Amino acid sequence: MRASATSTVRDPAARGRDRGWWLRRLIVLAVVGAQIFAAVHAYGVPNKVFGWQMFNASSDWQAEIVRVDSAAERHDVRDPWPGGYEWHELVLGRGLEYPFARRHASAGLDSAFNVFQHALDWVAANTPLDAETVRLEATVTYWDNGRGPLERAFRSRERVVPPR
Repeated sequence: MRASATSTVRDPAARGRDRGWWLRRLIVLAVVGAQIFAAVHAYGVPNKVFGWQMFNASSDWQAEIVRVDSAAERHDVRDPWPGGYEWHELVLGRGLEYPFARRHASAGLDSAFNVFQHALDWVAANTPLDAETVRLEATVTYWDNGRGPLERAFRSRERVVPPR
């Protein structure tokens, strides 16, 4: 039996663009759009997550951190701390455990400064056994792409210390 001229064989070009064709293109557009948004957005935030930079910055930093008590006395965080706290145990990662030695700002100085400020605030807010410290202060010495040394001061949020 021969196939008739009115056979039901479909010509792919004749059926047009079906739902699958549009769906594939929509997915590609959504992925490309999200990537462009993430890259452009990264230039406006300190950590530059998903951002792209052709060459890494050549910046370094180091910090001296002190606890300031209610009598305005300054104590190095490397010294014994009320409540048995130790700086290197409170802040883990991103080079913050030992910020006293010069280190590379691998994600840029803005990112390092942002993370450092958040670490000071976190430590000040999460050391309840320390009834002496009013705030943490740090002096960060940095070299911005080989220029410097420059200095920048940081302060944690004030803590409420109960009277003795």
